Amino acid sequence: MVLTDPVLLRGRDAVDVCRRATAGGGGGGATMIQVRWKDAMPMELLQLAQALVLALPVPVLVNDRVDVALAAGAAGAHLGHDDLPLDALRLEVPPGFLLGVSVGSVVEAARAQTWPADYWSVGPCFATGNKPDAGVALGPAGFAALARLAPAGTPVIGIGGVTAANAAGIIRAGAVGVAVIGAVLGAPDPENAARTLRAALP
Repeated sequence: MVLTDPVLLRGRDAVDVCRRATAGGGGGGATMIQVRWKDAMPMELLQLAQALVLALPVPVLVNDRVDVALAAGAAGAHLGHDDLPLDALRLEVPPGFLLGVSVGSVVEAARAQTWPADYWSVGPCFATGNKPDAGVALGPAGFAALARLAPAGTPVIGIGGVTAANAAGIIRAGAVGVAVIGAVLGAPDPENAARTLRAALP
């Protein structure tokens, strides 16, 4: 999963960069995009999400904003613990609409265990400068400890400082995949960066 970030895009067109990151579809690029743009006005976020949904061959999620995700025809939304309760939202979204949740501590894991989330995003796995409030890096062992707390059958992905050099360790620790920002958006060639990262996964 590649998350958008207006700072790392450095003026580049988000749709073009994400199209390149997903090049090859299931054969080598990113398999999901999450629209993350904390400072955007709702209409700006909606326009970007709609453009990505129309342009990409992979599912698109929207960070924090379930309403925008639904309006854009996105595949789902990703929520933090400060957002509306996922269990309540589940009753308001159509069947098949994905709801993911961030988990960064044992306390958050305990809370999320009662929620019908489609996946957990656990992190930060490693030190990251892309989310100042991310907390202390878990490392593979810390990631594994939190991943084991997910309800049976709930996929867990790793996020935070993940690169082609360290992604394999997070997969071995129990992740089904990884979410990245800088490893792809910070690269001069997003397509090659996404392929390199995908190739590094066991």
